[in-house]
Formats: sequence, C-alpha cells, structure tokens
Amino acid sequence: MKPESVLRHIALTVLATAFVLPLVWLIAGSLRTPGLPPPRAVEWLPDPLTWSNYARIFDLAPLGRQTLNSLIVVALAMPVTVVIASWTGFALAQLPREDRTPLIRMSIVLLMIPFTAVWLGRFLIFSQLSLVNTVWALVAPAFMGTSPFFALLFYWTFRRLSSEVYESARLDGAGALTVWWRVALPQAAPTAIGVAVLTCVVYWSDFVSPLLYIKSPESYTLPIGLQLLQQMDRTNFPLLLAASVVMIVPLLVLYALLQIVIARASRPNR
Repeated sequence: MKPESVLRHIALTVLATAFVLPLVWLIAGSLRTPGLPPPRAVEWLPDPLTWSNYARIFDLAPLGRQTLNSLIVVALAMPVTVVIASWTGFALAQLPREDRTPLIRMSIVLLMIPFTAVWLGRFLIFSQLSLVNTVWALVAPAFMGTSPFFALLFYWTFRRLSSEVYESARLDGAGALTVWWRVALPQAAPTAIGVAVLTCVVYWSDFVSPLLYIKSPESYTLPIGLQLLQQMDRTNFPLLLAASVVMIVPLLVLYALLQIVIARASRPNR
C-alpha cells in the first residue's frame, strides 16, 4: 500500500473516531443509574448498566405514539419532496439559459430568508385551509420541495447529463414525465438518495412546526415528546440521554441502509 493511501486511511479513521466518540458517550450516559449527576470524567462503561432506562422513558411519556407520528410525517414528506424537487430541477435543466438564470437566482435568495419570517404567513394559510392540528400542516412544505436547495441539487445533477440523451428520448416519442422517470432520475440516483436522507433529518428533527401547528397531545411528534420529558425532570440525565438515543438511532439506521444501497448500486455488474 502506498504511503499516501496509508495516510489517507489514518486521517479518515481519526475523523470517523471523532464523530463516533460523542455517540458512544451518549449511549454510555443513557445506561447510568437514573438520578445520578453527569460523571466528572469520561465514563465509557457505567457500572451497573441500567437498560431499564429505555423502558422507563416510554412509561413516563407517550414516546411510542410520538415516534409513530414522526414516522408518518417522514414517510409522507420524504417521497413527495424527492418527486417535487426532482421535477423542479429537471424543469430548470430544460429551460434556456436566459429563462433559468432568474429562477436560480430567486432560489438562492429564498435560501437566505430565515425560517422565522414565514411562521405567521404559514399559520394563517394553514388556518384558512383547515390544516392546523393535522399531519398535513407538517407535511405541506414537502409539496413545495421542502427547500430550494434540494431543487438546486437536482438541477446541478441534471445539467451534467448530455443534452443528446434527452433529445434521443424525445425522438423516440417519450414525453417530459417519461424522460424524467426513465432517463434523468436513474442517472441522479445518488442525488435522490442524498435528498431523501436530508429530508428525513429535516422532518424527523423538526421541533418548531409541531409546536406551532399541532394542538392535540396525541398528535405530537418525537421532538415535542423529548421536550416534555425534559420538563418533567431536567436533572435526570440518564433518562434524557436515553430519549436522545431513541431520537438518533432511526436516522443512523436509515443512513446505514442507504449506504448499503449506494454501495450495491455502484458495484460494477459482472
């Protein structure tokens, strides 16, 4: 193995360790005896291991129902976001330069608008549409692509495809949706997976939207449940860390599964 390759592997290992260690500390802290203060030094393996913390947090708060609500929101928002954002990016890639440039600039400007600036407007719109206190108030941004950044990601991907590919499909009689589905989207699979992961993170960890638009406790999502659990006992760190692990693990599992999908898709066919 070349020295450059060895150094690269060492650097990547150190970087990965730096990201993994906080997660290991989080899991270790969630297994400490309830009520204990944080340790003065790093404690990688508590003694004794209190696995019952995870069962207790579900007794203290309805985290099971809230986890299901969060899963429903993500399951609805993720595919809609990928479709709408990819449609937008595909349409931008097909426009002439003089037509798409103002739209791209407007998308960049929209990215600079803080989320707090649209709270009131969204609430008034959702109230008029009777979406407040429904799951659709949380999923509604997905029908606009969730973020202009996702549309721009697809645009930059589709622009790298040769125009001859699109023209060949059109000459074969394919319509716009057929070209998008059969030609463009398969070539943008890594971008679609990346947008799907980012979308899941956005909706899974969204705390403000449920707080603004959801009134019924049975419709709360997991971030609200973690906040309610913290209000019950702010100093019971093992239970709070256990709830944080419950919040993080589904995203880690999703990321691992998508990494496997990407690895298999990039493997050359024999």
